[in-house]
Amino acid sequence: MRYDDTVTYDVPTARVRSSFGVPVYRSGLLLSVAIASVAVALLVVHLLLGVNRRAEHGPVRVAVWIDARHPGAPVPQRFLGLSFELSSLGQIARYADSGNLATLLRSLGPGVLRFGGASADTQAAWTDPVTPRPAWASVALEIGELRKLRKLAARSGWRVLLTIGLIHYDPRAAAREARAAKAALGPWLAGIEVGNEPNTYARHHFRPLPWTYSQYDAQVASYRRAIARVAPGIPFAGPDVSGSNAFARWGPSEAIKEKPALLTGHHYPLGCHDTPAPTIARLLSGRVRRLERNSLASYMSVSRASAIPLRLDETNTVSCGGKAGISNTFASALWAVDYITQTMVGDAAGINLQGNPANCRGYSPLCATTPARLARGALSAQPEWYALLLTKALIGDRPLRTTVASPEQPNVAVMTLLADDGSLHFVIVDDDPPGASAAAVSLRVGRTFRSARILPLTAPSPSANSGIELGGRAVARDGSWREPTRLRQIAAQGGVIALTVPPSSAALVTVTPAHGSVGH
Repeated sequence: MRYDDTVTYDVPTARVRSSFGVPVYRSGLLLSVAIASVAVALLVVHLLLGVNRRAEHGPVRVAVWIDARHPGAPVPQRFLGLSFELSSLGQIARYADSGNLATLLRSLGPGVLRFGGASADTQAAWTDPVTPRPAWASVALEIGELRKLRKLAARSGWRVLLTIGLIHYDPRAAAREARAAKAALGPWLAGIEVGNEPNTYARHHFRPLPWTYSQYDAQVASYRRAIARVAPGIPFAGPDVSGSNAFARWGPSEAIKEKPALLTGHHYPLGCHDTPAPTIARLLSGRVRRLERNSLASYMSVSRASAIPLRLDETNTVSCGGKAGISNTFASALWAVDYITQTMVGDAAGINLQGNPANCRGYSPLCATTPARLARGALSAQPEWYALLLTKALIGDRPLRTTVASPEQPNVAVMTLLADDGSLHFVIVDDDPPGASAAAVSLRVGRTFRSARILPLTAPSPSANSGIELGGRAVARDGSWREPTRLRQIAAQGGVIALTVPPSSAALVTVTPAHGSVGH
C-alpha cells in the first residue's frame, strides 16, 4: 500500500508512440501508409483512443503483424508475484499448515512473495530477546513466523522479498532482523529492501526537508553495512519508490551508488483521491494505457542503462487499498492481463500484485470472504487471479515485435511472445465497453503456422465480480483450475488466423507451427 495517493506518470503525449518513437497517426489513411514502412520497427502498439464503437456498425477490423526475427529475452521463471503488507506476514505464514494458499501459489509455478507496504515502516517491528518491541509498533515480527514462512515457501516453491523499515532509524535492529531472516528462510530469501516508498517520507512528516536521495542513501548505506557485518551475502533491492517519476530521480543514483541486485518501484494507474474520482472507464481508458507504457519505459531506461533488472514489486488498480466497484471487478482482470503482459514484453524482471487477504472489496488477487475463512486460510480467487492464470503460460517465452493496425480505432491491445516449441502466444485485450462492436482480428502469422487454440477470459460485464471464467471454467472453491482439454480451434487460411474478440474480454491465442518452425 502507498503512503501517498499521487499517481506518478510521465507527461502524456498527443499521439501513441512505439518504443522506437514512431508515431501512429489517427487518420485511417495516414495509418495505412505509415504501417507499410514501420511494420518491423514497432514493438507494441495500442490503438487506445477511447472510441465508443457501436455494435450495429458490425465488427471492427484489426490487423496484426509480427517480426519473429529478433525475439527478446525470455520472461524470467519467477516473473509473477504477490505483495502483502509486512503486518500480515504472520497471518500468511500460518497458511503453511492450513488453507489453500500453497496450492494456489503452486498453480502459477515459481514466484515471489513480497512483504512490505506502509506497515513495514509504521506498524511492524522486529523483536527478539535483545530487541524489545518499540512503542510505535502495533505488530511484532518474530523468528517463529519466519520459520513458518519458510515452510510455506518450500511447499509452494515461492521465494520471499522482505522489506525492513527505515523510518524508525535503527541499523542494529535491522541487522538482527536480516540475520534472522537469512537463518530462517535460507535459500528462500530472495532479497531485502530497506524502506517502503522512501521518497515520500518528508511529505508525510517522517523526515525533515530537504529530503533527497543523498540523505536517504546515507541512511541506507549504514543499514547495508550493519547487515553485511552479521549476514553477508544477502541480495539487496531498491529504492522501492512510489512511481516512475520518483524512480527517474532516485533510480540512477541507486544503481550507481548502492548497486542493488534488483531495482524496485511501484505503480498505481489511479489514485484513491483523484479528481475526477476513479472509474472503470478511466482504468481501461486509452489514456491510462498510454501513460502506463510511458511509465514503464521510464523505469526500464534506468534498468537497461545500469544492467540491473527491475521488478515492479507493488502494483494494482487504485491506491489506498483499492476501490470497491473497480478493484474487485472484472475490469481489474482486464487491466491486469494488459499490464502484466506489457511488463513482460518491456523486459522487466517481474511484477507483484498487491493484495489484502482480509479485504475482498479492494484490490486483492486472493481473499477470504468471511473472518472464519480467513482464520483457516480458505482463500477465494478474485478477478485478478484469472489474469495471473492466463499470463502464467507466457513464462519462458520471448517477446516479438508486433504491429497492430485498424482504420476504426478500437480500444484493443495485442502483444505477442514466442514459446520454446515454436508456438506463438498472442495476448488480446479488448477494453471497449459492453454494447460496442466486436473486434475482427486478423493475425498475419505466415504459412508455416497451421492452427490456433483460443483460451478466452470472459465475464458478464466489466463491473461483474462473479461469473468470471477462463476457458469457460471458474476457479473452484479449493483454488484449483485446469485448462480445458478441448478449446476452440481455428485453422489458418493463407497464413492468417481470423477470430472475433467480444468487447470487455481478453484471450490467449496459441498458434501452432506446422513443422516446428517460425514464420516471418
